[in-house]
Amino acid sequence: MDEKKNALITGGAAGIGRAIAIELADAYRLVLLDVNQEGLAETRKIIEDDGGKAYTYKADVTSLDEMTEVAKRIEAEAGLISIVVNNAGITRDTLFMRMDAAAWDLVLKVNLTGAFNVSKAFLRPMMKARWGRFINMTSVVGQMGNAGQANYAASKAGLIGFSKSLARELGSRNITVNCIAPGFIQTPMTDALSDEIKDAYRNQIPLKRFGTPRDVAKVVRFLCSDAAAYITGQVIRVDGGMLMA
Repeated sequence: MDEKKNALITGGAAGIGRAIAIELADAYRLVLLDVNQEGLAETRKIIEDDGGKAYTYKADVTSLDEMTEVAKRIEAEAGLISIVVNNAGITRDTLFMRMDAAAWDLVLKVNLTGAFNVSKAFLRPMMKARWGRFINMTSVVGQMGNAGQANYAASKAGLIGFSKSLARELGSRNITVNCIAPGFIQTPMTDALSDEIKDAYRNQIPLKRFGTPRDVAKVVRFLCSDAAAYITGQVIRVDGGMLMA
């Protein structure tokens, strides 16, 4: 086995997760998790056709028991995980007056509790190695709020607080914890929005364009690197200037 570190990416089957995998493939061995097995296979083929290495596992981040078992398999088959990118996320958008408890619970369970479960499952060996990176995908919505996304905004705001707390706990072990907060990024999730909504968002962006998954992936690569060794507990926005505060 070569000297490349292992980087784990949740939600690696498509969108931003796939872009992160492609961006990191030349520098790290990849471990990709998702519930979408077909999408995972497509991502792995892209990586391996280009000479990279990717292990894929169908796994549900909402189950701590499942993540604990998957972590054991990964350590046996791929080795120690040094980098965790908590990217898995969903939306269930509707105005709060119409939002039911199921839509609230599911979004919090995937976006926030999922990051807890994954981090819990892979943390201990990282602490023993005294080196690691956690990169948690939040959103500008978690900082500014958004009508129709009370559940999503709450989950992403919670992820920021979780990350800052973990950064304080793990700094002495040479483990950094940071958030990336994308703005409007072109993915299958955002493609489903109406042209009217897209135009409204575009008008709020000083750069007058939507971001791409690769824009986000480039920042992930930086935070994984030694160049970011003295950065922890931060939220880095990749939003074209959509939110300035």
